Order: sequence, then structure tokens, then C-alpha cells
Amino acid sequence: MDQLQTTLARRLSAWDYAPLFGGRPGAGPAAAGSGSAETPARGARPAHDDAFYALKTRLHQRLLGRIDLAAAENLPPEALRAQLADLLGRLIDEDALPVNGVERRQLVAELQNEILGLGPLEPLLADPAVTEIMVNGAERVYVERGGRIERTAVRFNDDDHVRKIIDKIVSRIGRRIDESSPMADARLPDGSRVNAVIPPVTLDGPSLSIRRFAVVPLRMPDLLAHHTLTSGMAEFLAGLVRAKVNVVISGGTGSGKTTLLNILSACIPADERILTIEDTAELQLQQPHVVRMETRPANIEGRGEIPMRALVRNSLRMRPDRIVLGEVRGAEVVDMLQAMNTGHEGSLTTIHANSAREALLRLENLMALGSGSLSPRSMRQQISAAVQAVVQTARLADGSRRVTSVHEITGMEGDVISSHEVFLFEQTGIGQDGTVQGEFRATGVRPVLCERLKRYGIEFGEHLFAPKGVTEGGARHGS
Repeated sequence: MDQLQTTLARRLSAWDYAPLFGGRPGAGPAAAGSGSAETPARGARPAHDDAFYALKTRLHQRLLGRIDLAAAENLPPEALRAQLADLLGRLIDEDALPVNGVERRQLVAELQNEILGLGPLEPLLADPAVTEIMVNGAERVYVERGGRIERTAVRFNDDDHVRKIIDKIVSRIGRRIDESSPMADARLPDGSRVNAVIPPVTLDGPSLSIRRFAVVPLRMPDLLAHHTLTSGMAEFLAGLVRAKVNVVISGGTGSGKTTLLNILSACIPADERILTIEDTAELQLQQPHVVRMETRPANIEGRGEIPMRALVRNSLRMRPDRIVLGEVRGAEVVDMLQAMNTGHEGSLTTIHANSAREALLRLENLMALGSGSLSPRSMRQQISAAVQAVVQTARLADGSRRVTSVHEITGMEGDVISSHEVFLFEQTGIGQDGTVQGEFRATGVRPVLCERLKRYGIEFGEHLFAPKGVTEGGARHGS
């Protein structure tokens, strides 16, 4: 590699860019129309500076005229990045472009991102404060920071530029997106979840949503630091997982369901065999014995689809100790509940619902889709026998996320599933700075599950379930 780099450096110094950089100094571009968009960081040049944008587009076209992509693919990313920086610097000098030092560095960085990464999105992906990226066409890019959505100065060249970035993302995992299949789910190498939708489904250009995942997975202490729940609630939920209680985590979009599922899964003993099933792989389990499975969409001929239900059924023949289902949203709920009722205890999953009671109703509705022959009472009996706890999460008005309720399912009373609330978050108001004020508290009900936990050597004092007894000393937690 050192010899290759030395050879390339000698060629660059002699203005001989073949074979890595094809063409001659001053040669025209091999392709046009692939301009890059300005991606300024905070305090950098604003995106509406058309002169700078045009300059970068011109430089990008010149760069494409010099690169031999086939040869470039054989270089390691860092070596290629260094060679690109060297070539870009020479092109700027060659054309005597009117840029200062800051602009020069910005041009080089952005064009490196265009060739090696996701172009205008790279600075946003590098910002740890950004938890969500939303692209609404070429010129409207929004991010979520601290639970708040804000518009950025990032822009793309045009809708075709957005499409190229989308194609780059989905092709990495062998998926496709085109007019015949205008929607796609994908993931980035760091596990971030991606959803893309293109015309004709979207009317104002391609749409891209990226749900960021932390490089270092969040742990329970992180949730405690953000007052998502209390230490007493955390100990109780961890005890449920260790005691192989079937738990459903419900909540709205962006409420932290998957994050909580990932954290609770860390409480599963390391000597158990875990199977995870997801539409798009997001979970980051740390145990050594994990089998990860992901659904597969149909190919261009409409064949080869592997739905969630098929994976759930197959997982039962793989000798799992635990089944972790990323989210139930269809007929697979029938097989999941049957698995929970037939010896596969300690299963975890999430579901979209606005309350714990609504989560049970949604499970019933999904069961009706998968097995229309069952009566409502039979479906409720299966649900009450399979699910022992429902944990409700919510994203509040200030963008903060809370575990707002923990329900225990106790069986049937007549034709109704019976349950009671063990812990809850009670909002008391809104602060002057817009933050939600409130407190976590116990309802005073001692869970029936305590007897099960005791058999696993997990015991809690009565103070944990006494009203105001969720936190040590009855301390209140605001936002």
C-alpha cells in the first residue's frame, strides 16, 4: 500500500492522473449534471449563496472528469479520501478559483462527502445531537435536535441528486426503489433506520427520513439521566425481563419504543439463545448468542417476499429461549401470541398505540386480520394469557420522552381483559421555558407478578409500590 500511495503521489505531482484519475489537466468533464449541494455547518456559508454553489458544481463536474471510478474502488476509503483532497486542491489551483482558505476547505470536504458518503447529509450524520433527518425534496431538509424539529441550510442540487443518494442507501442492502416500487425501508451501516418515498407517491419530489441510532447503544443509566423513568421503575422492568415475563412496549412514532426494547433486552441472560425479527434490522443486542432475521420485500417480478409472519413461524423451529420482535403490525401477531402461550416465555415486542388499553385493543384487531374465525372473547383470552405487562412510552410536548405507564395484565373479567396500572407519569404543567413538568409515582397496587419474580430470586420492598414510592425518598422528577 505504501508503494501504491508513493506511485500515485508521483503521478499527481507530475500532473499524470492515469490510471486512477483519467484525462489530462484542463480536460472537460466526463459527465455533467451531478452537482453537489451545499452542506454548511452552523456558522458556515449560507446555502443560498448561489455563487459558491455554482463554483462547487463546476468543481464537482471537473472532478468527475478526472476520476477513474474503477481504479478508485480498489483504494481503501482513507487513501481515496486523501487522494481526492490532493486532486481537488490541484484543480482549485489550476483554475485559479476565487476562494479563500475557509471556502477551499469547505469545497474539499463537501466534495469528498459527495464521492465517498451521502453528500449533503454527511455533516448531519456526523452531528451527534441530530436524532432524525427529514428530506422533503431538494431544498427542504429538516432535523430533530433535542426533540425539536428545525429546518437546516442543507440543500441538494435537484430532485435527481436526492434520488441518487436514496439509490446509494437502498442498494447497499440489496433493495431497490423505482416507479414500480416507490417506497423502501433500509438501514445505514451504523444501524440508523431509513425510509424513502419517491414520485409518483410523493408529489413534491423524493422524501427521505433517517432515524439516527447512537454509535454506542444507550443504556438504562442514559434513560435515568434524561428522566425517562425512575430507578425503581427501571429495576422493576429489568426484573420482568429476567423473570421471563412477556412484555409489550407501546407508544407513538418517535416515543422511544425501540430504544427501550433494546435497553430491556440487555437484561436477558447471556447464556440464552435470542432470536430477533425485524422489518429493518435496528436492534443492537450485546449478548453472544443472537440470531438476527430481517424480512425481505418482493423482487421486481413480485416474487421472493419473506413476510414477518413467515419468520415468526420459522423462529419456533430454531430452538429460541427468547423471541424479540421489533414491531407487530400485521397477522404475525397470531403466531407471536401462540408462541408466548406455548413455552416461549420472556418474549418482547413493540406496537403502535396511544395507551396500554389501546395496545390491547390493537392486538385484538391485528389478531382478527390473521385469524378471522376466532370470536372476540377467544382472542382476548389468548391476549390475556400471553401478555403479562404493557409498558407505555410517549413523546411529550417539549420533545422529551417518558415511560408514562406500566400496566400489569391480570386475566379476564367476563369478556374484558383485566389490568391495573402499577406506575405512571403524571403531568402537572408546563414550565416557563416550555418544558413539561410532572412526576412519576406508583399507584399503590402491588403487582401479582411479584410472586413470579420471587421464584426467580427477584424481590422488591413494599415501599416501591406505595404511592410516591417510585423514587428514593419520594423525590420528584421534572423534565
